Amino acid sequence: MCGIIGIISSKESKKLSEITISALKRLEYRGYDSVGVASLSSKGIEVRKAKGTVEQVTLKKKIPEMSGYIFLGHTRWATHGAPSDYNAHPHTDCSGRIAVIHNGTIKNFKELRAELESLGHKFNSETDTEVIPHLIEEFIKRGMDSFTAFKSAIKSLDGSYAVLAIIDGEKRIFFAKRDNPLVIGLGEGENYIASDIPAFLPYTKRILVISDGEIGFLTNTSVYIEDLNGNVVDVHKRIRIVDWDVETASKEGYAHFMIKEIHESPKAVRDTISSLMSDLDVVEKISEEIRQAERVIVTGAGTSYHAGLYFSLLLTREGITSIPLIASEYYNVKGKRGDLIIAISQSGETIDVLQSIRKLKSEGAKVVSITNVIESAIARESDYKIYMRAGPEIGVAATKTFTTQVASLLFLYSYAFGKDWKALKDADKEVEQAINATEGFAKRVGEELAKKQNIYYLGRGLSLPLAMEGALKIKEVSYVHAEAYPAGESKHGPISLVESGFPIVFINDGEMPELLKNNVMEMKARGGKIYMISVNRKLGEAELEIFLNSKFPALSISPVIQLIAYYAAVSKGLDPDKPRNLAKTVTVE
Repeated sequence: MCGIIGIISSKESKKLSEITISALKRLEYRGYDSVGVASLSSKGIEVRKAKGTVEQVTLKKKIPEMSGYIFLGHTRWATHGAPSDYNAHPHTDCSGRIAVIHNGTIKNFKELRAELESLGHKFNSETDTEVIPHLIEEFIKRGMDSFTAFKSAIKSLDGSYAVLAIIDGEKRIFFAKRDNPLVIGLGEGENYIASDIPAFLPYTKRILVISDGEIGFLTNTSVYIEDLNGNVVDVHKRIRIVDWDVETASKEGYAHFMIKEIHESPKAVRDTISSLMSDLDVVEKISEEIRQAERVIVTGAGTSYHAGLYFSLLLTREGITSIPLIASEYYNVKGKRGDLIIAISQSGETIDVLQSIRKLKSEGAKVVSITNVIESAIARESDYKIYMRAGPEIGVAATKTFTTQVASLLFLYSYAFGKDWKALKDADKEVEQAINATEGFAKRVGEELAKKQNIYYLGRGLSLPLAMEGALKIKEVSYVHAEAYPAGESKHGPISLVESGFPIVFINDGEMPELLKNNVMEMKARGGKIYMISVNRKLGEAELEIFLNSKFPALSISPVIQLIAYYAAVSKGLDPDKPRNLAKTVTVE
């Protein structure tokens, strides 16, 4: 996945280069192995790009010196072709009169490239994206006008994309979207288009979300969009005002976004629960669907899968046939009428989740989505939708969004099965208390675990998904190998690795303390060093035990495991906001 930004103005200036750079810094969470910028001025198109971060490439290529009335910017996470100067975007045609940036994957690029090369086109990179400017060039050669040539190029693509293109002599940015996010910002005498709202939020709060299959162009004063069938879209009906500002997407004095966003969890949970309480009609409809479903298939990827597994266990305890499904393994489940899919994705654009719901929906299932991004692809393709209100999350590792996912699912479960769902109006206080009471302990645990090579995270029952999330978090940001197991399963193999000093983190939500205590003693007998996160029932057998009282154990434990991972990363001198080889939103297979 990648971050893209386009800006078009009535005036040619160097100011647009500064706006482009600042936008790319806010998009860098989407990818950061190479960066590039294209400008279009009265002198034509100029491209400057290189391997490296936004800051490195800005200095190396002197991007602030660029001038123009249109700018495209791109920050890349490699999918086709290694991170390099020549694989960096933008890519151009043979003449250098067309420049393109792209987020996504083009499945048929090898066939298209072979055909274009047979027609005399010369390629300079290993990327799939480079076929796009050459396709546009080829169609223009055949007599098409610029927009028709762009549409013909897009129709030739098999895959996913958010594409921006500029053509010398045109005062337009052409765009197309399929399966990857793209949103327009409407300014005064200046318009913007980007992968995410924070890219242009300092300059406008008026936005227009582009839907799948739509194609069009942007001038400095207007927007033109066609749908899949070539019908003109009334853009005025789609304009809305965002209710948060760019400060929400800045560090606000914190050392990293990750720690800032952990501390934002109480507000995120409060806003999410408040939103659900004001939308009980939808919650009631979804609850009825859950109760009536023959099967409930809960799907997500990574952190979202762990939240879904927690929910699936709750449903199973109520006698509901529930299948927790890792989204990328969707082909192992055949959907049918009577199935209900609960699809969980922070971004609402996760390609694995999209593929899973499309397959299962085509086989007769209904879909409920839980996302953090309004009008995202997954939400649009769902029969029912729930929006978390976590606000933008910049850190690659999910923190406040995991906690709000759990809060959303707890609310839905409580409402559907007659539990005390109104008590969740105070859930934010439990989260805040957990952060305030445990941060010092979490720091100590994280610093100790950072020195280890291997860790086990163990839990039973509803603690298991939290143990899985704890292991994932510390792996993601501190690069320490960690595995999660059901605590009772550990004696069926994993315990063979335990020796003197081997660290084991037990997650104790207070539900099965005696059973868990047996597992603790088994590990201690082999020399394991025991760390414990306990809620409501203290075990007292750990080297270091973090203890909390809470009405909502999962919501209290969530920020603690995140804090441990954060401080483990920081103690090793790592940047937890940009873990290697990872990006925020996975929009490619």
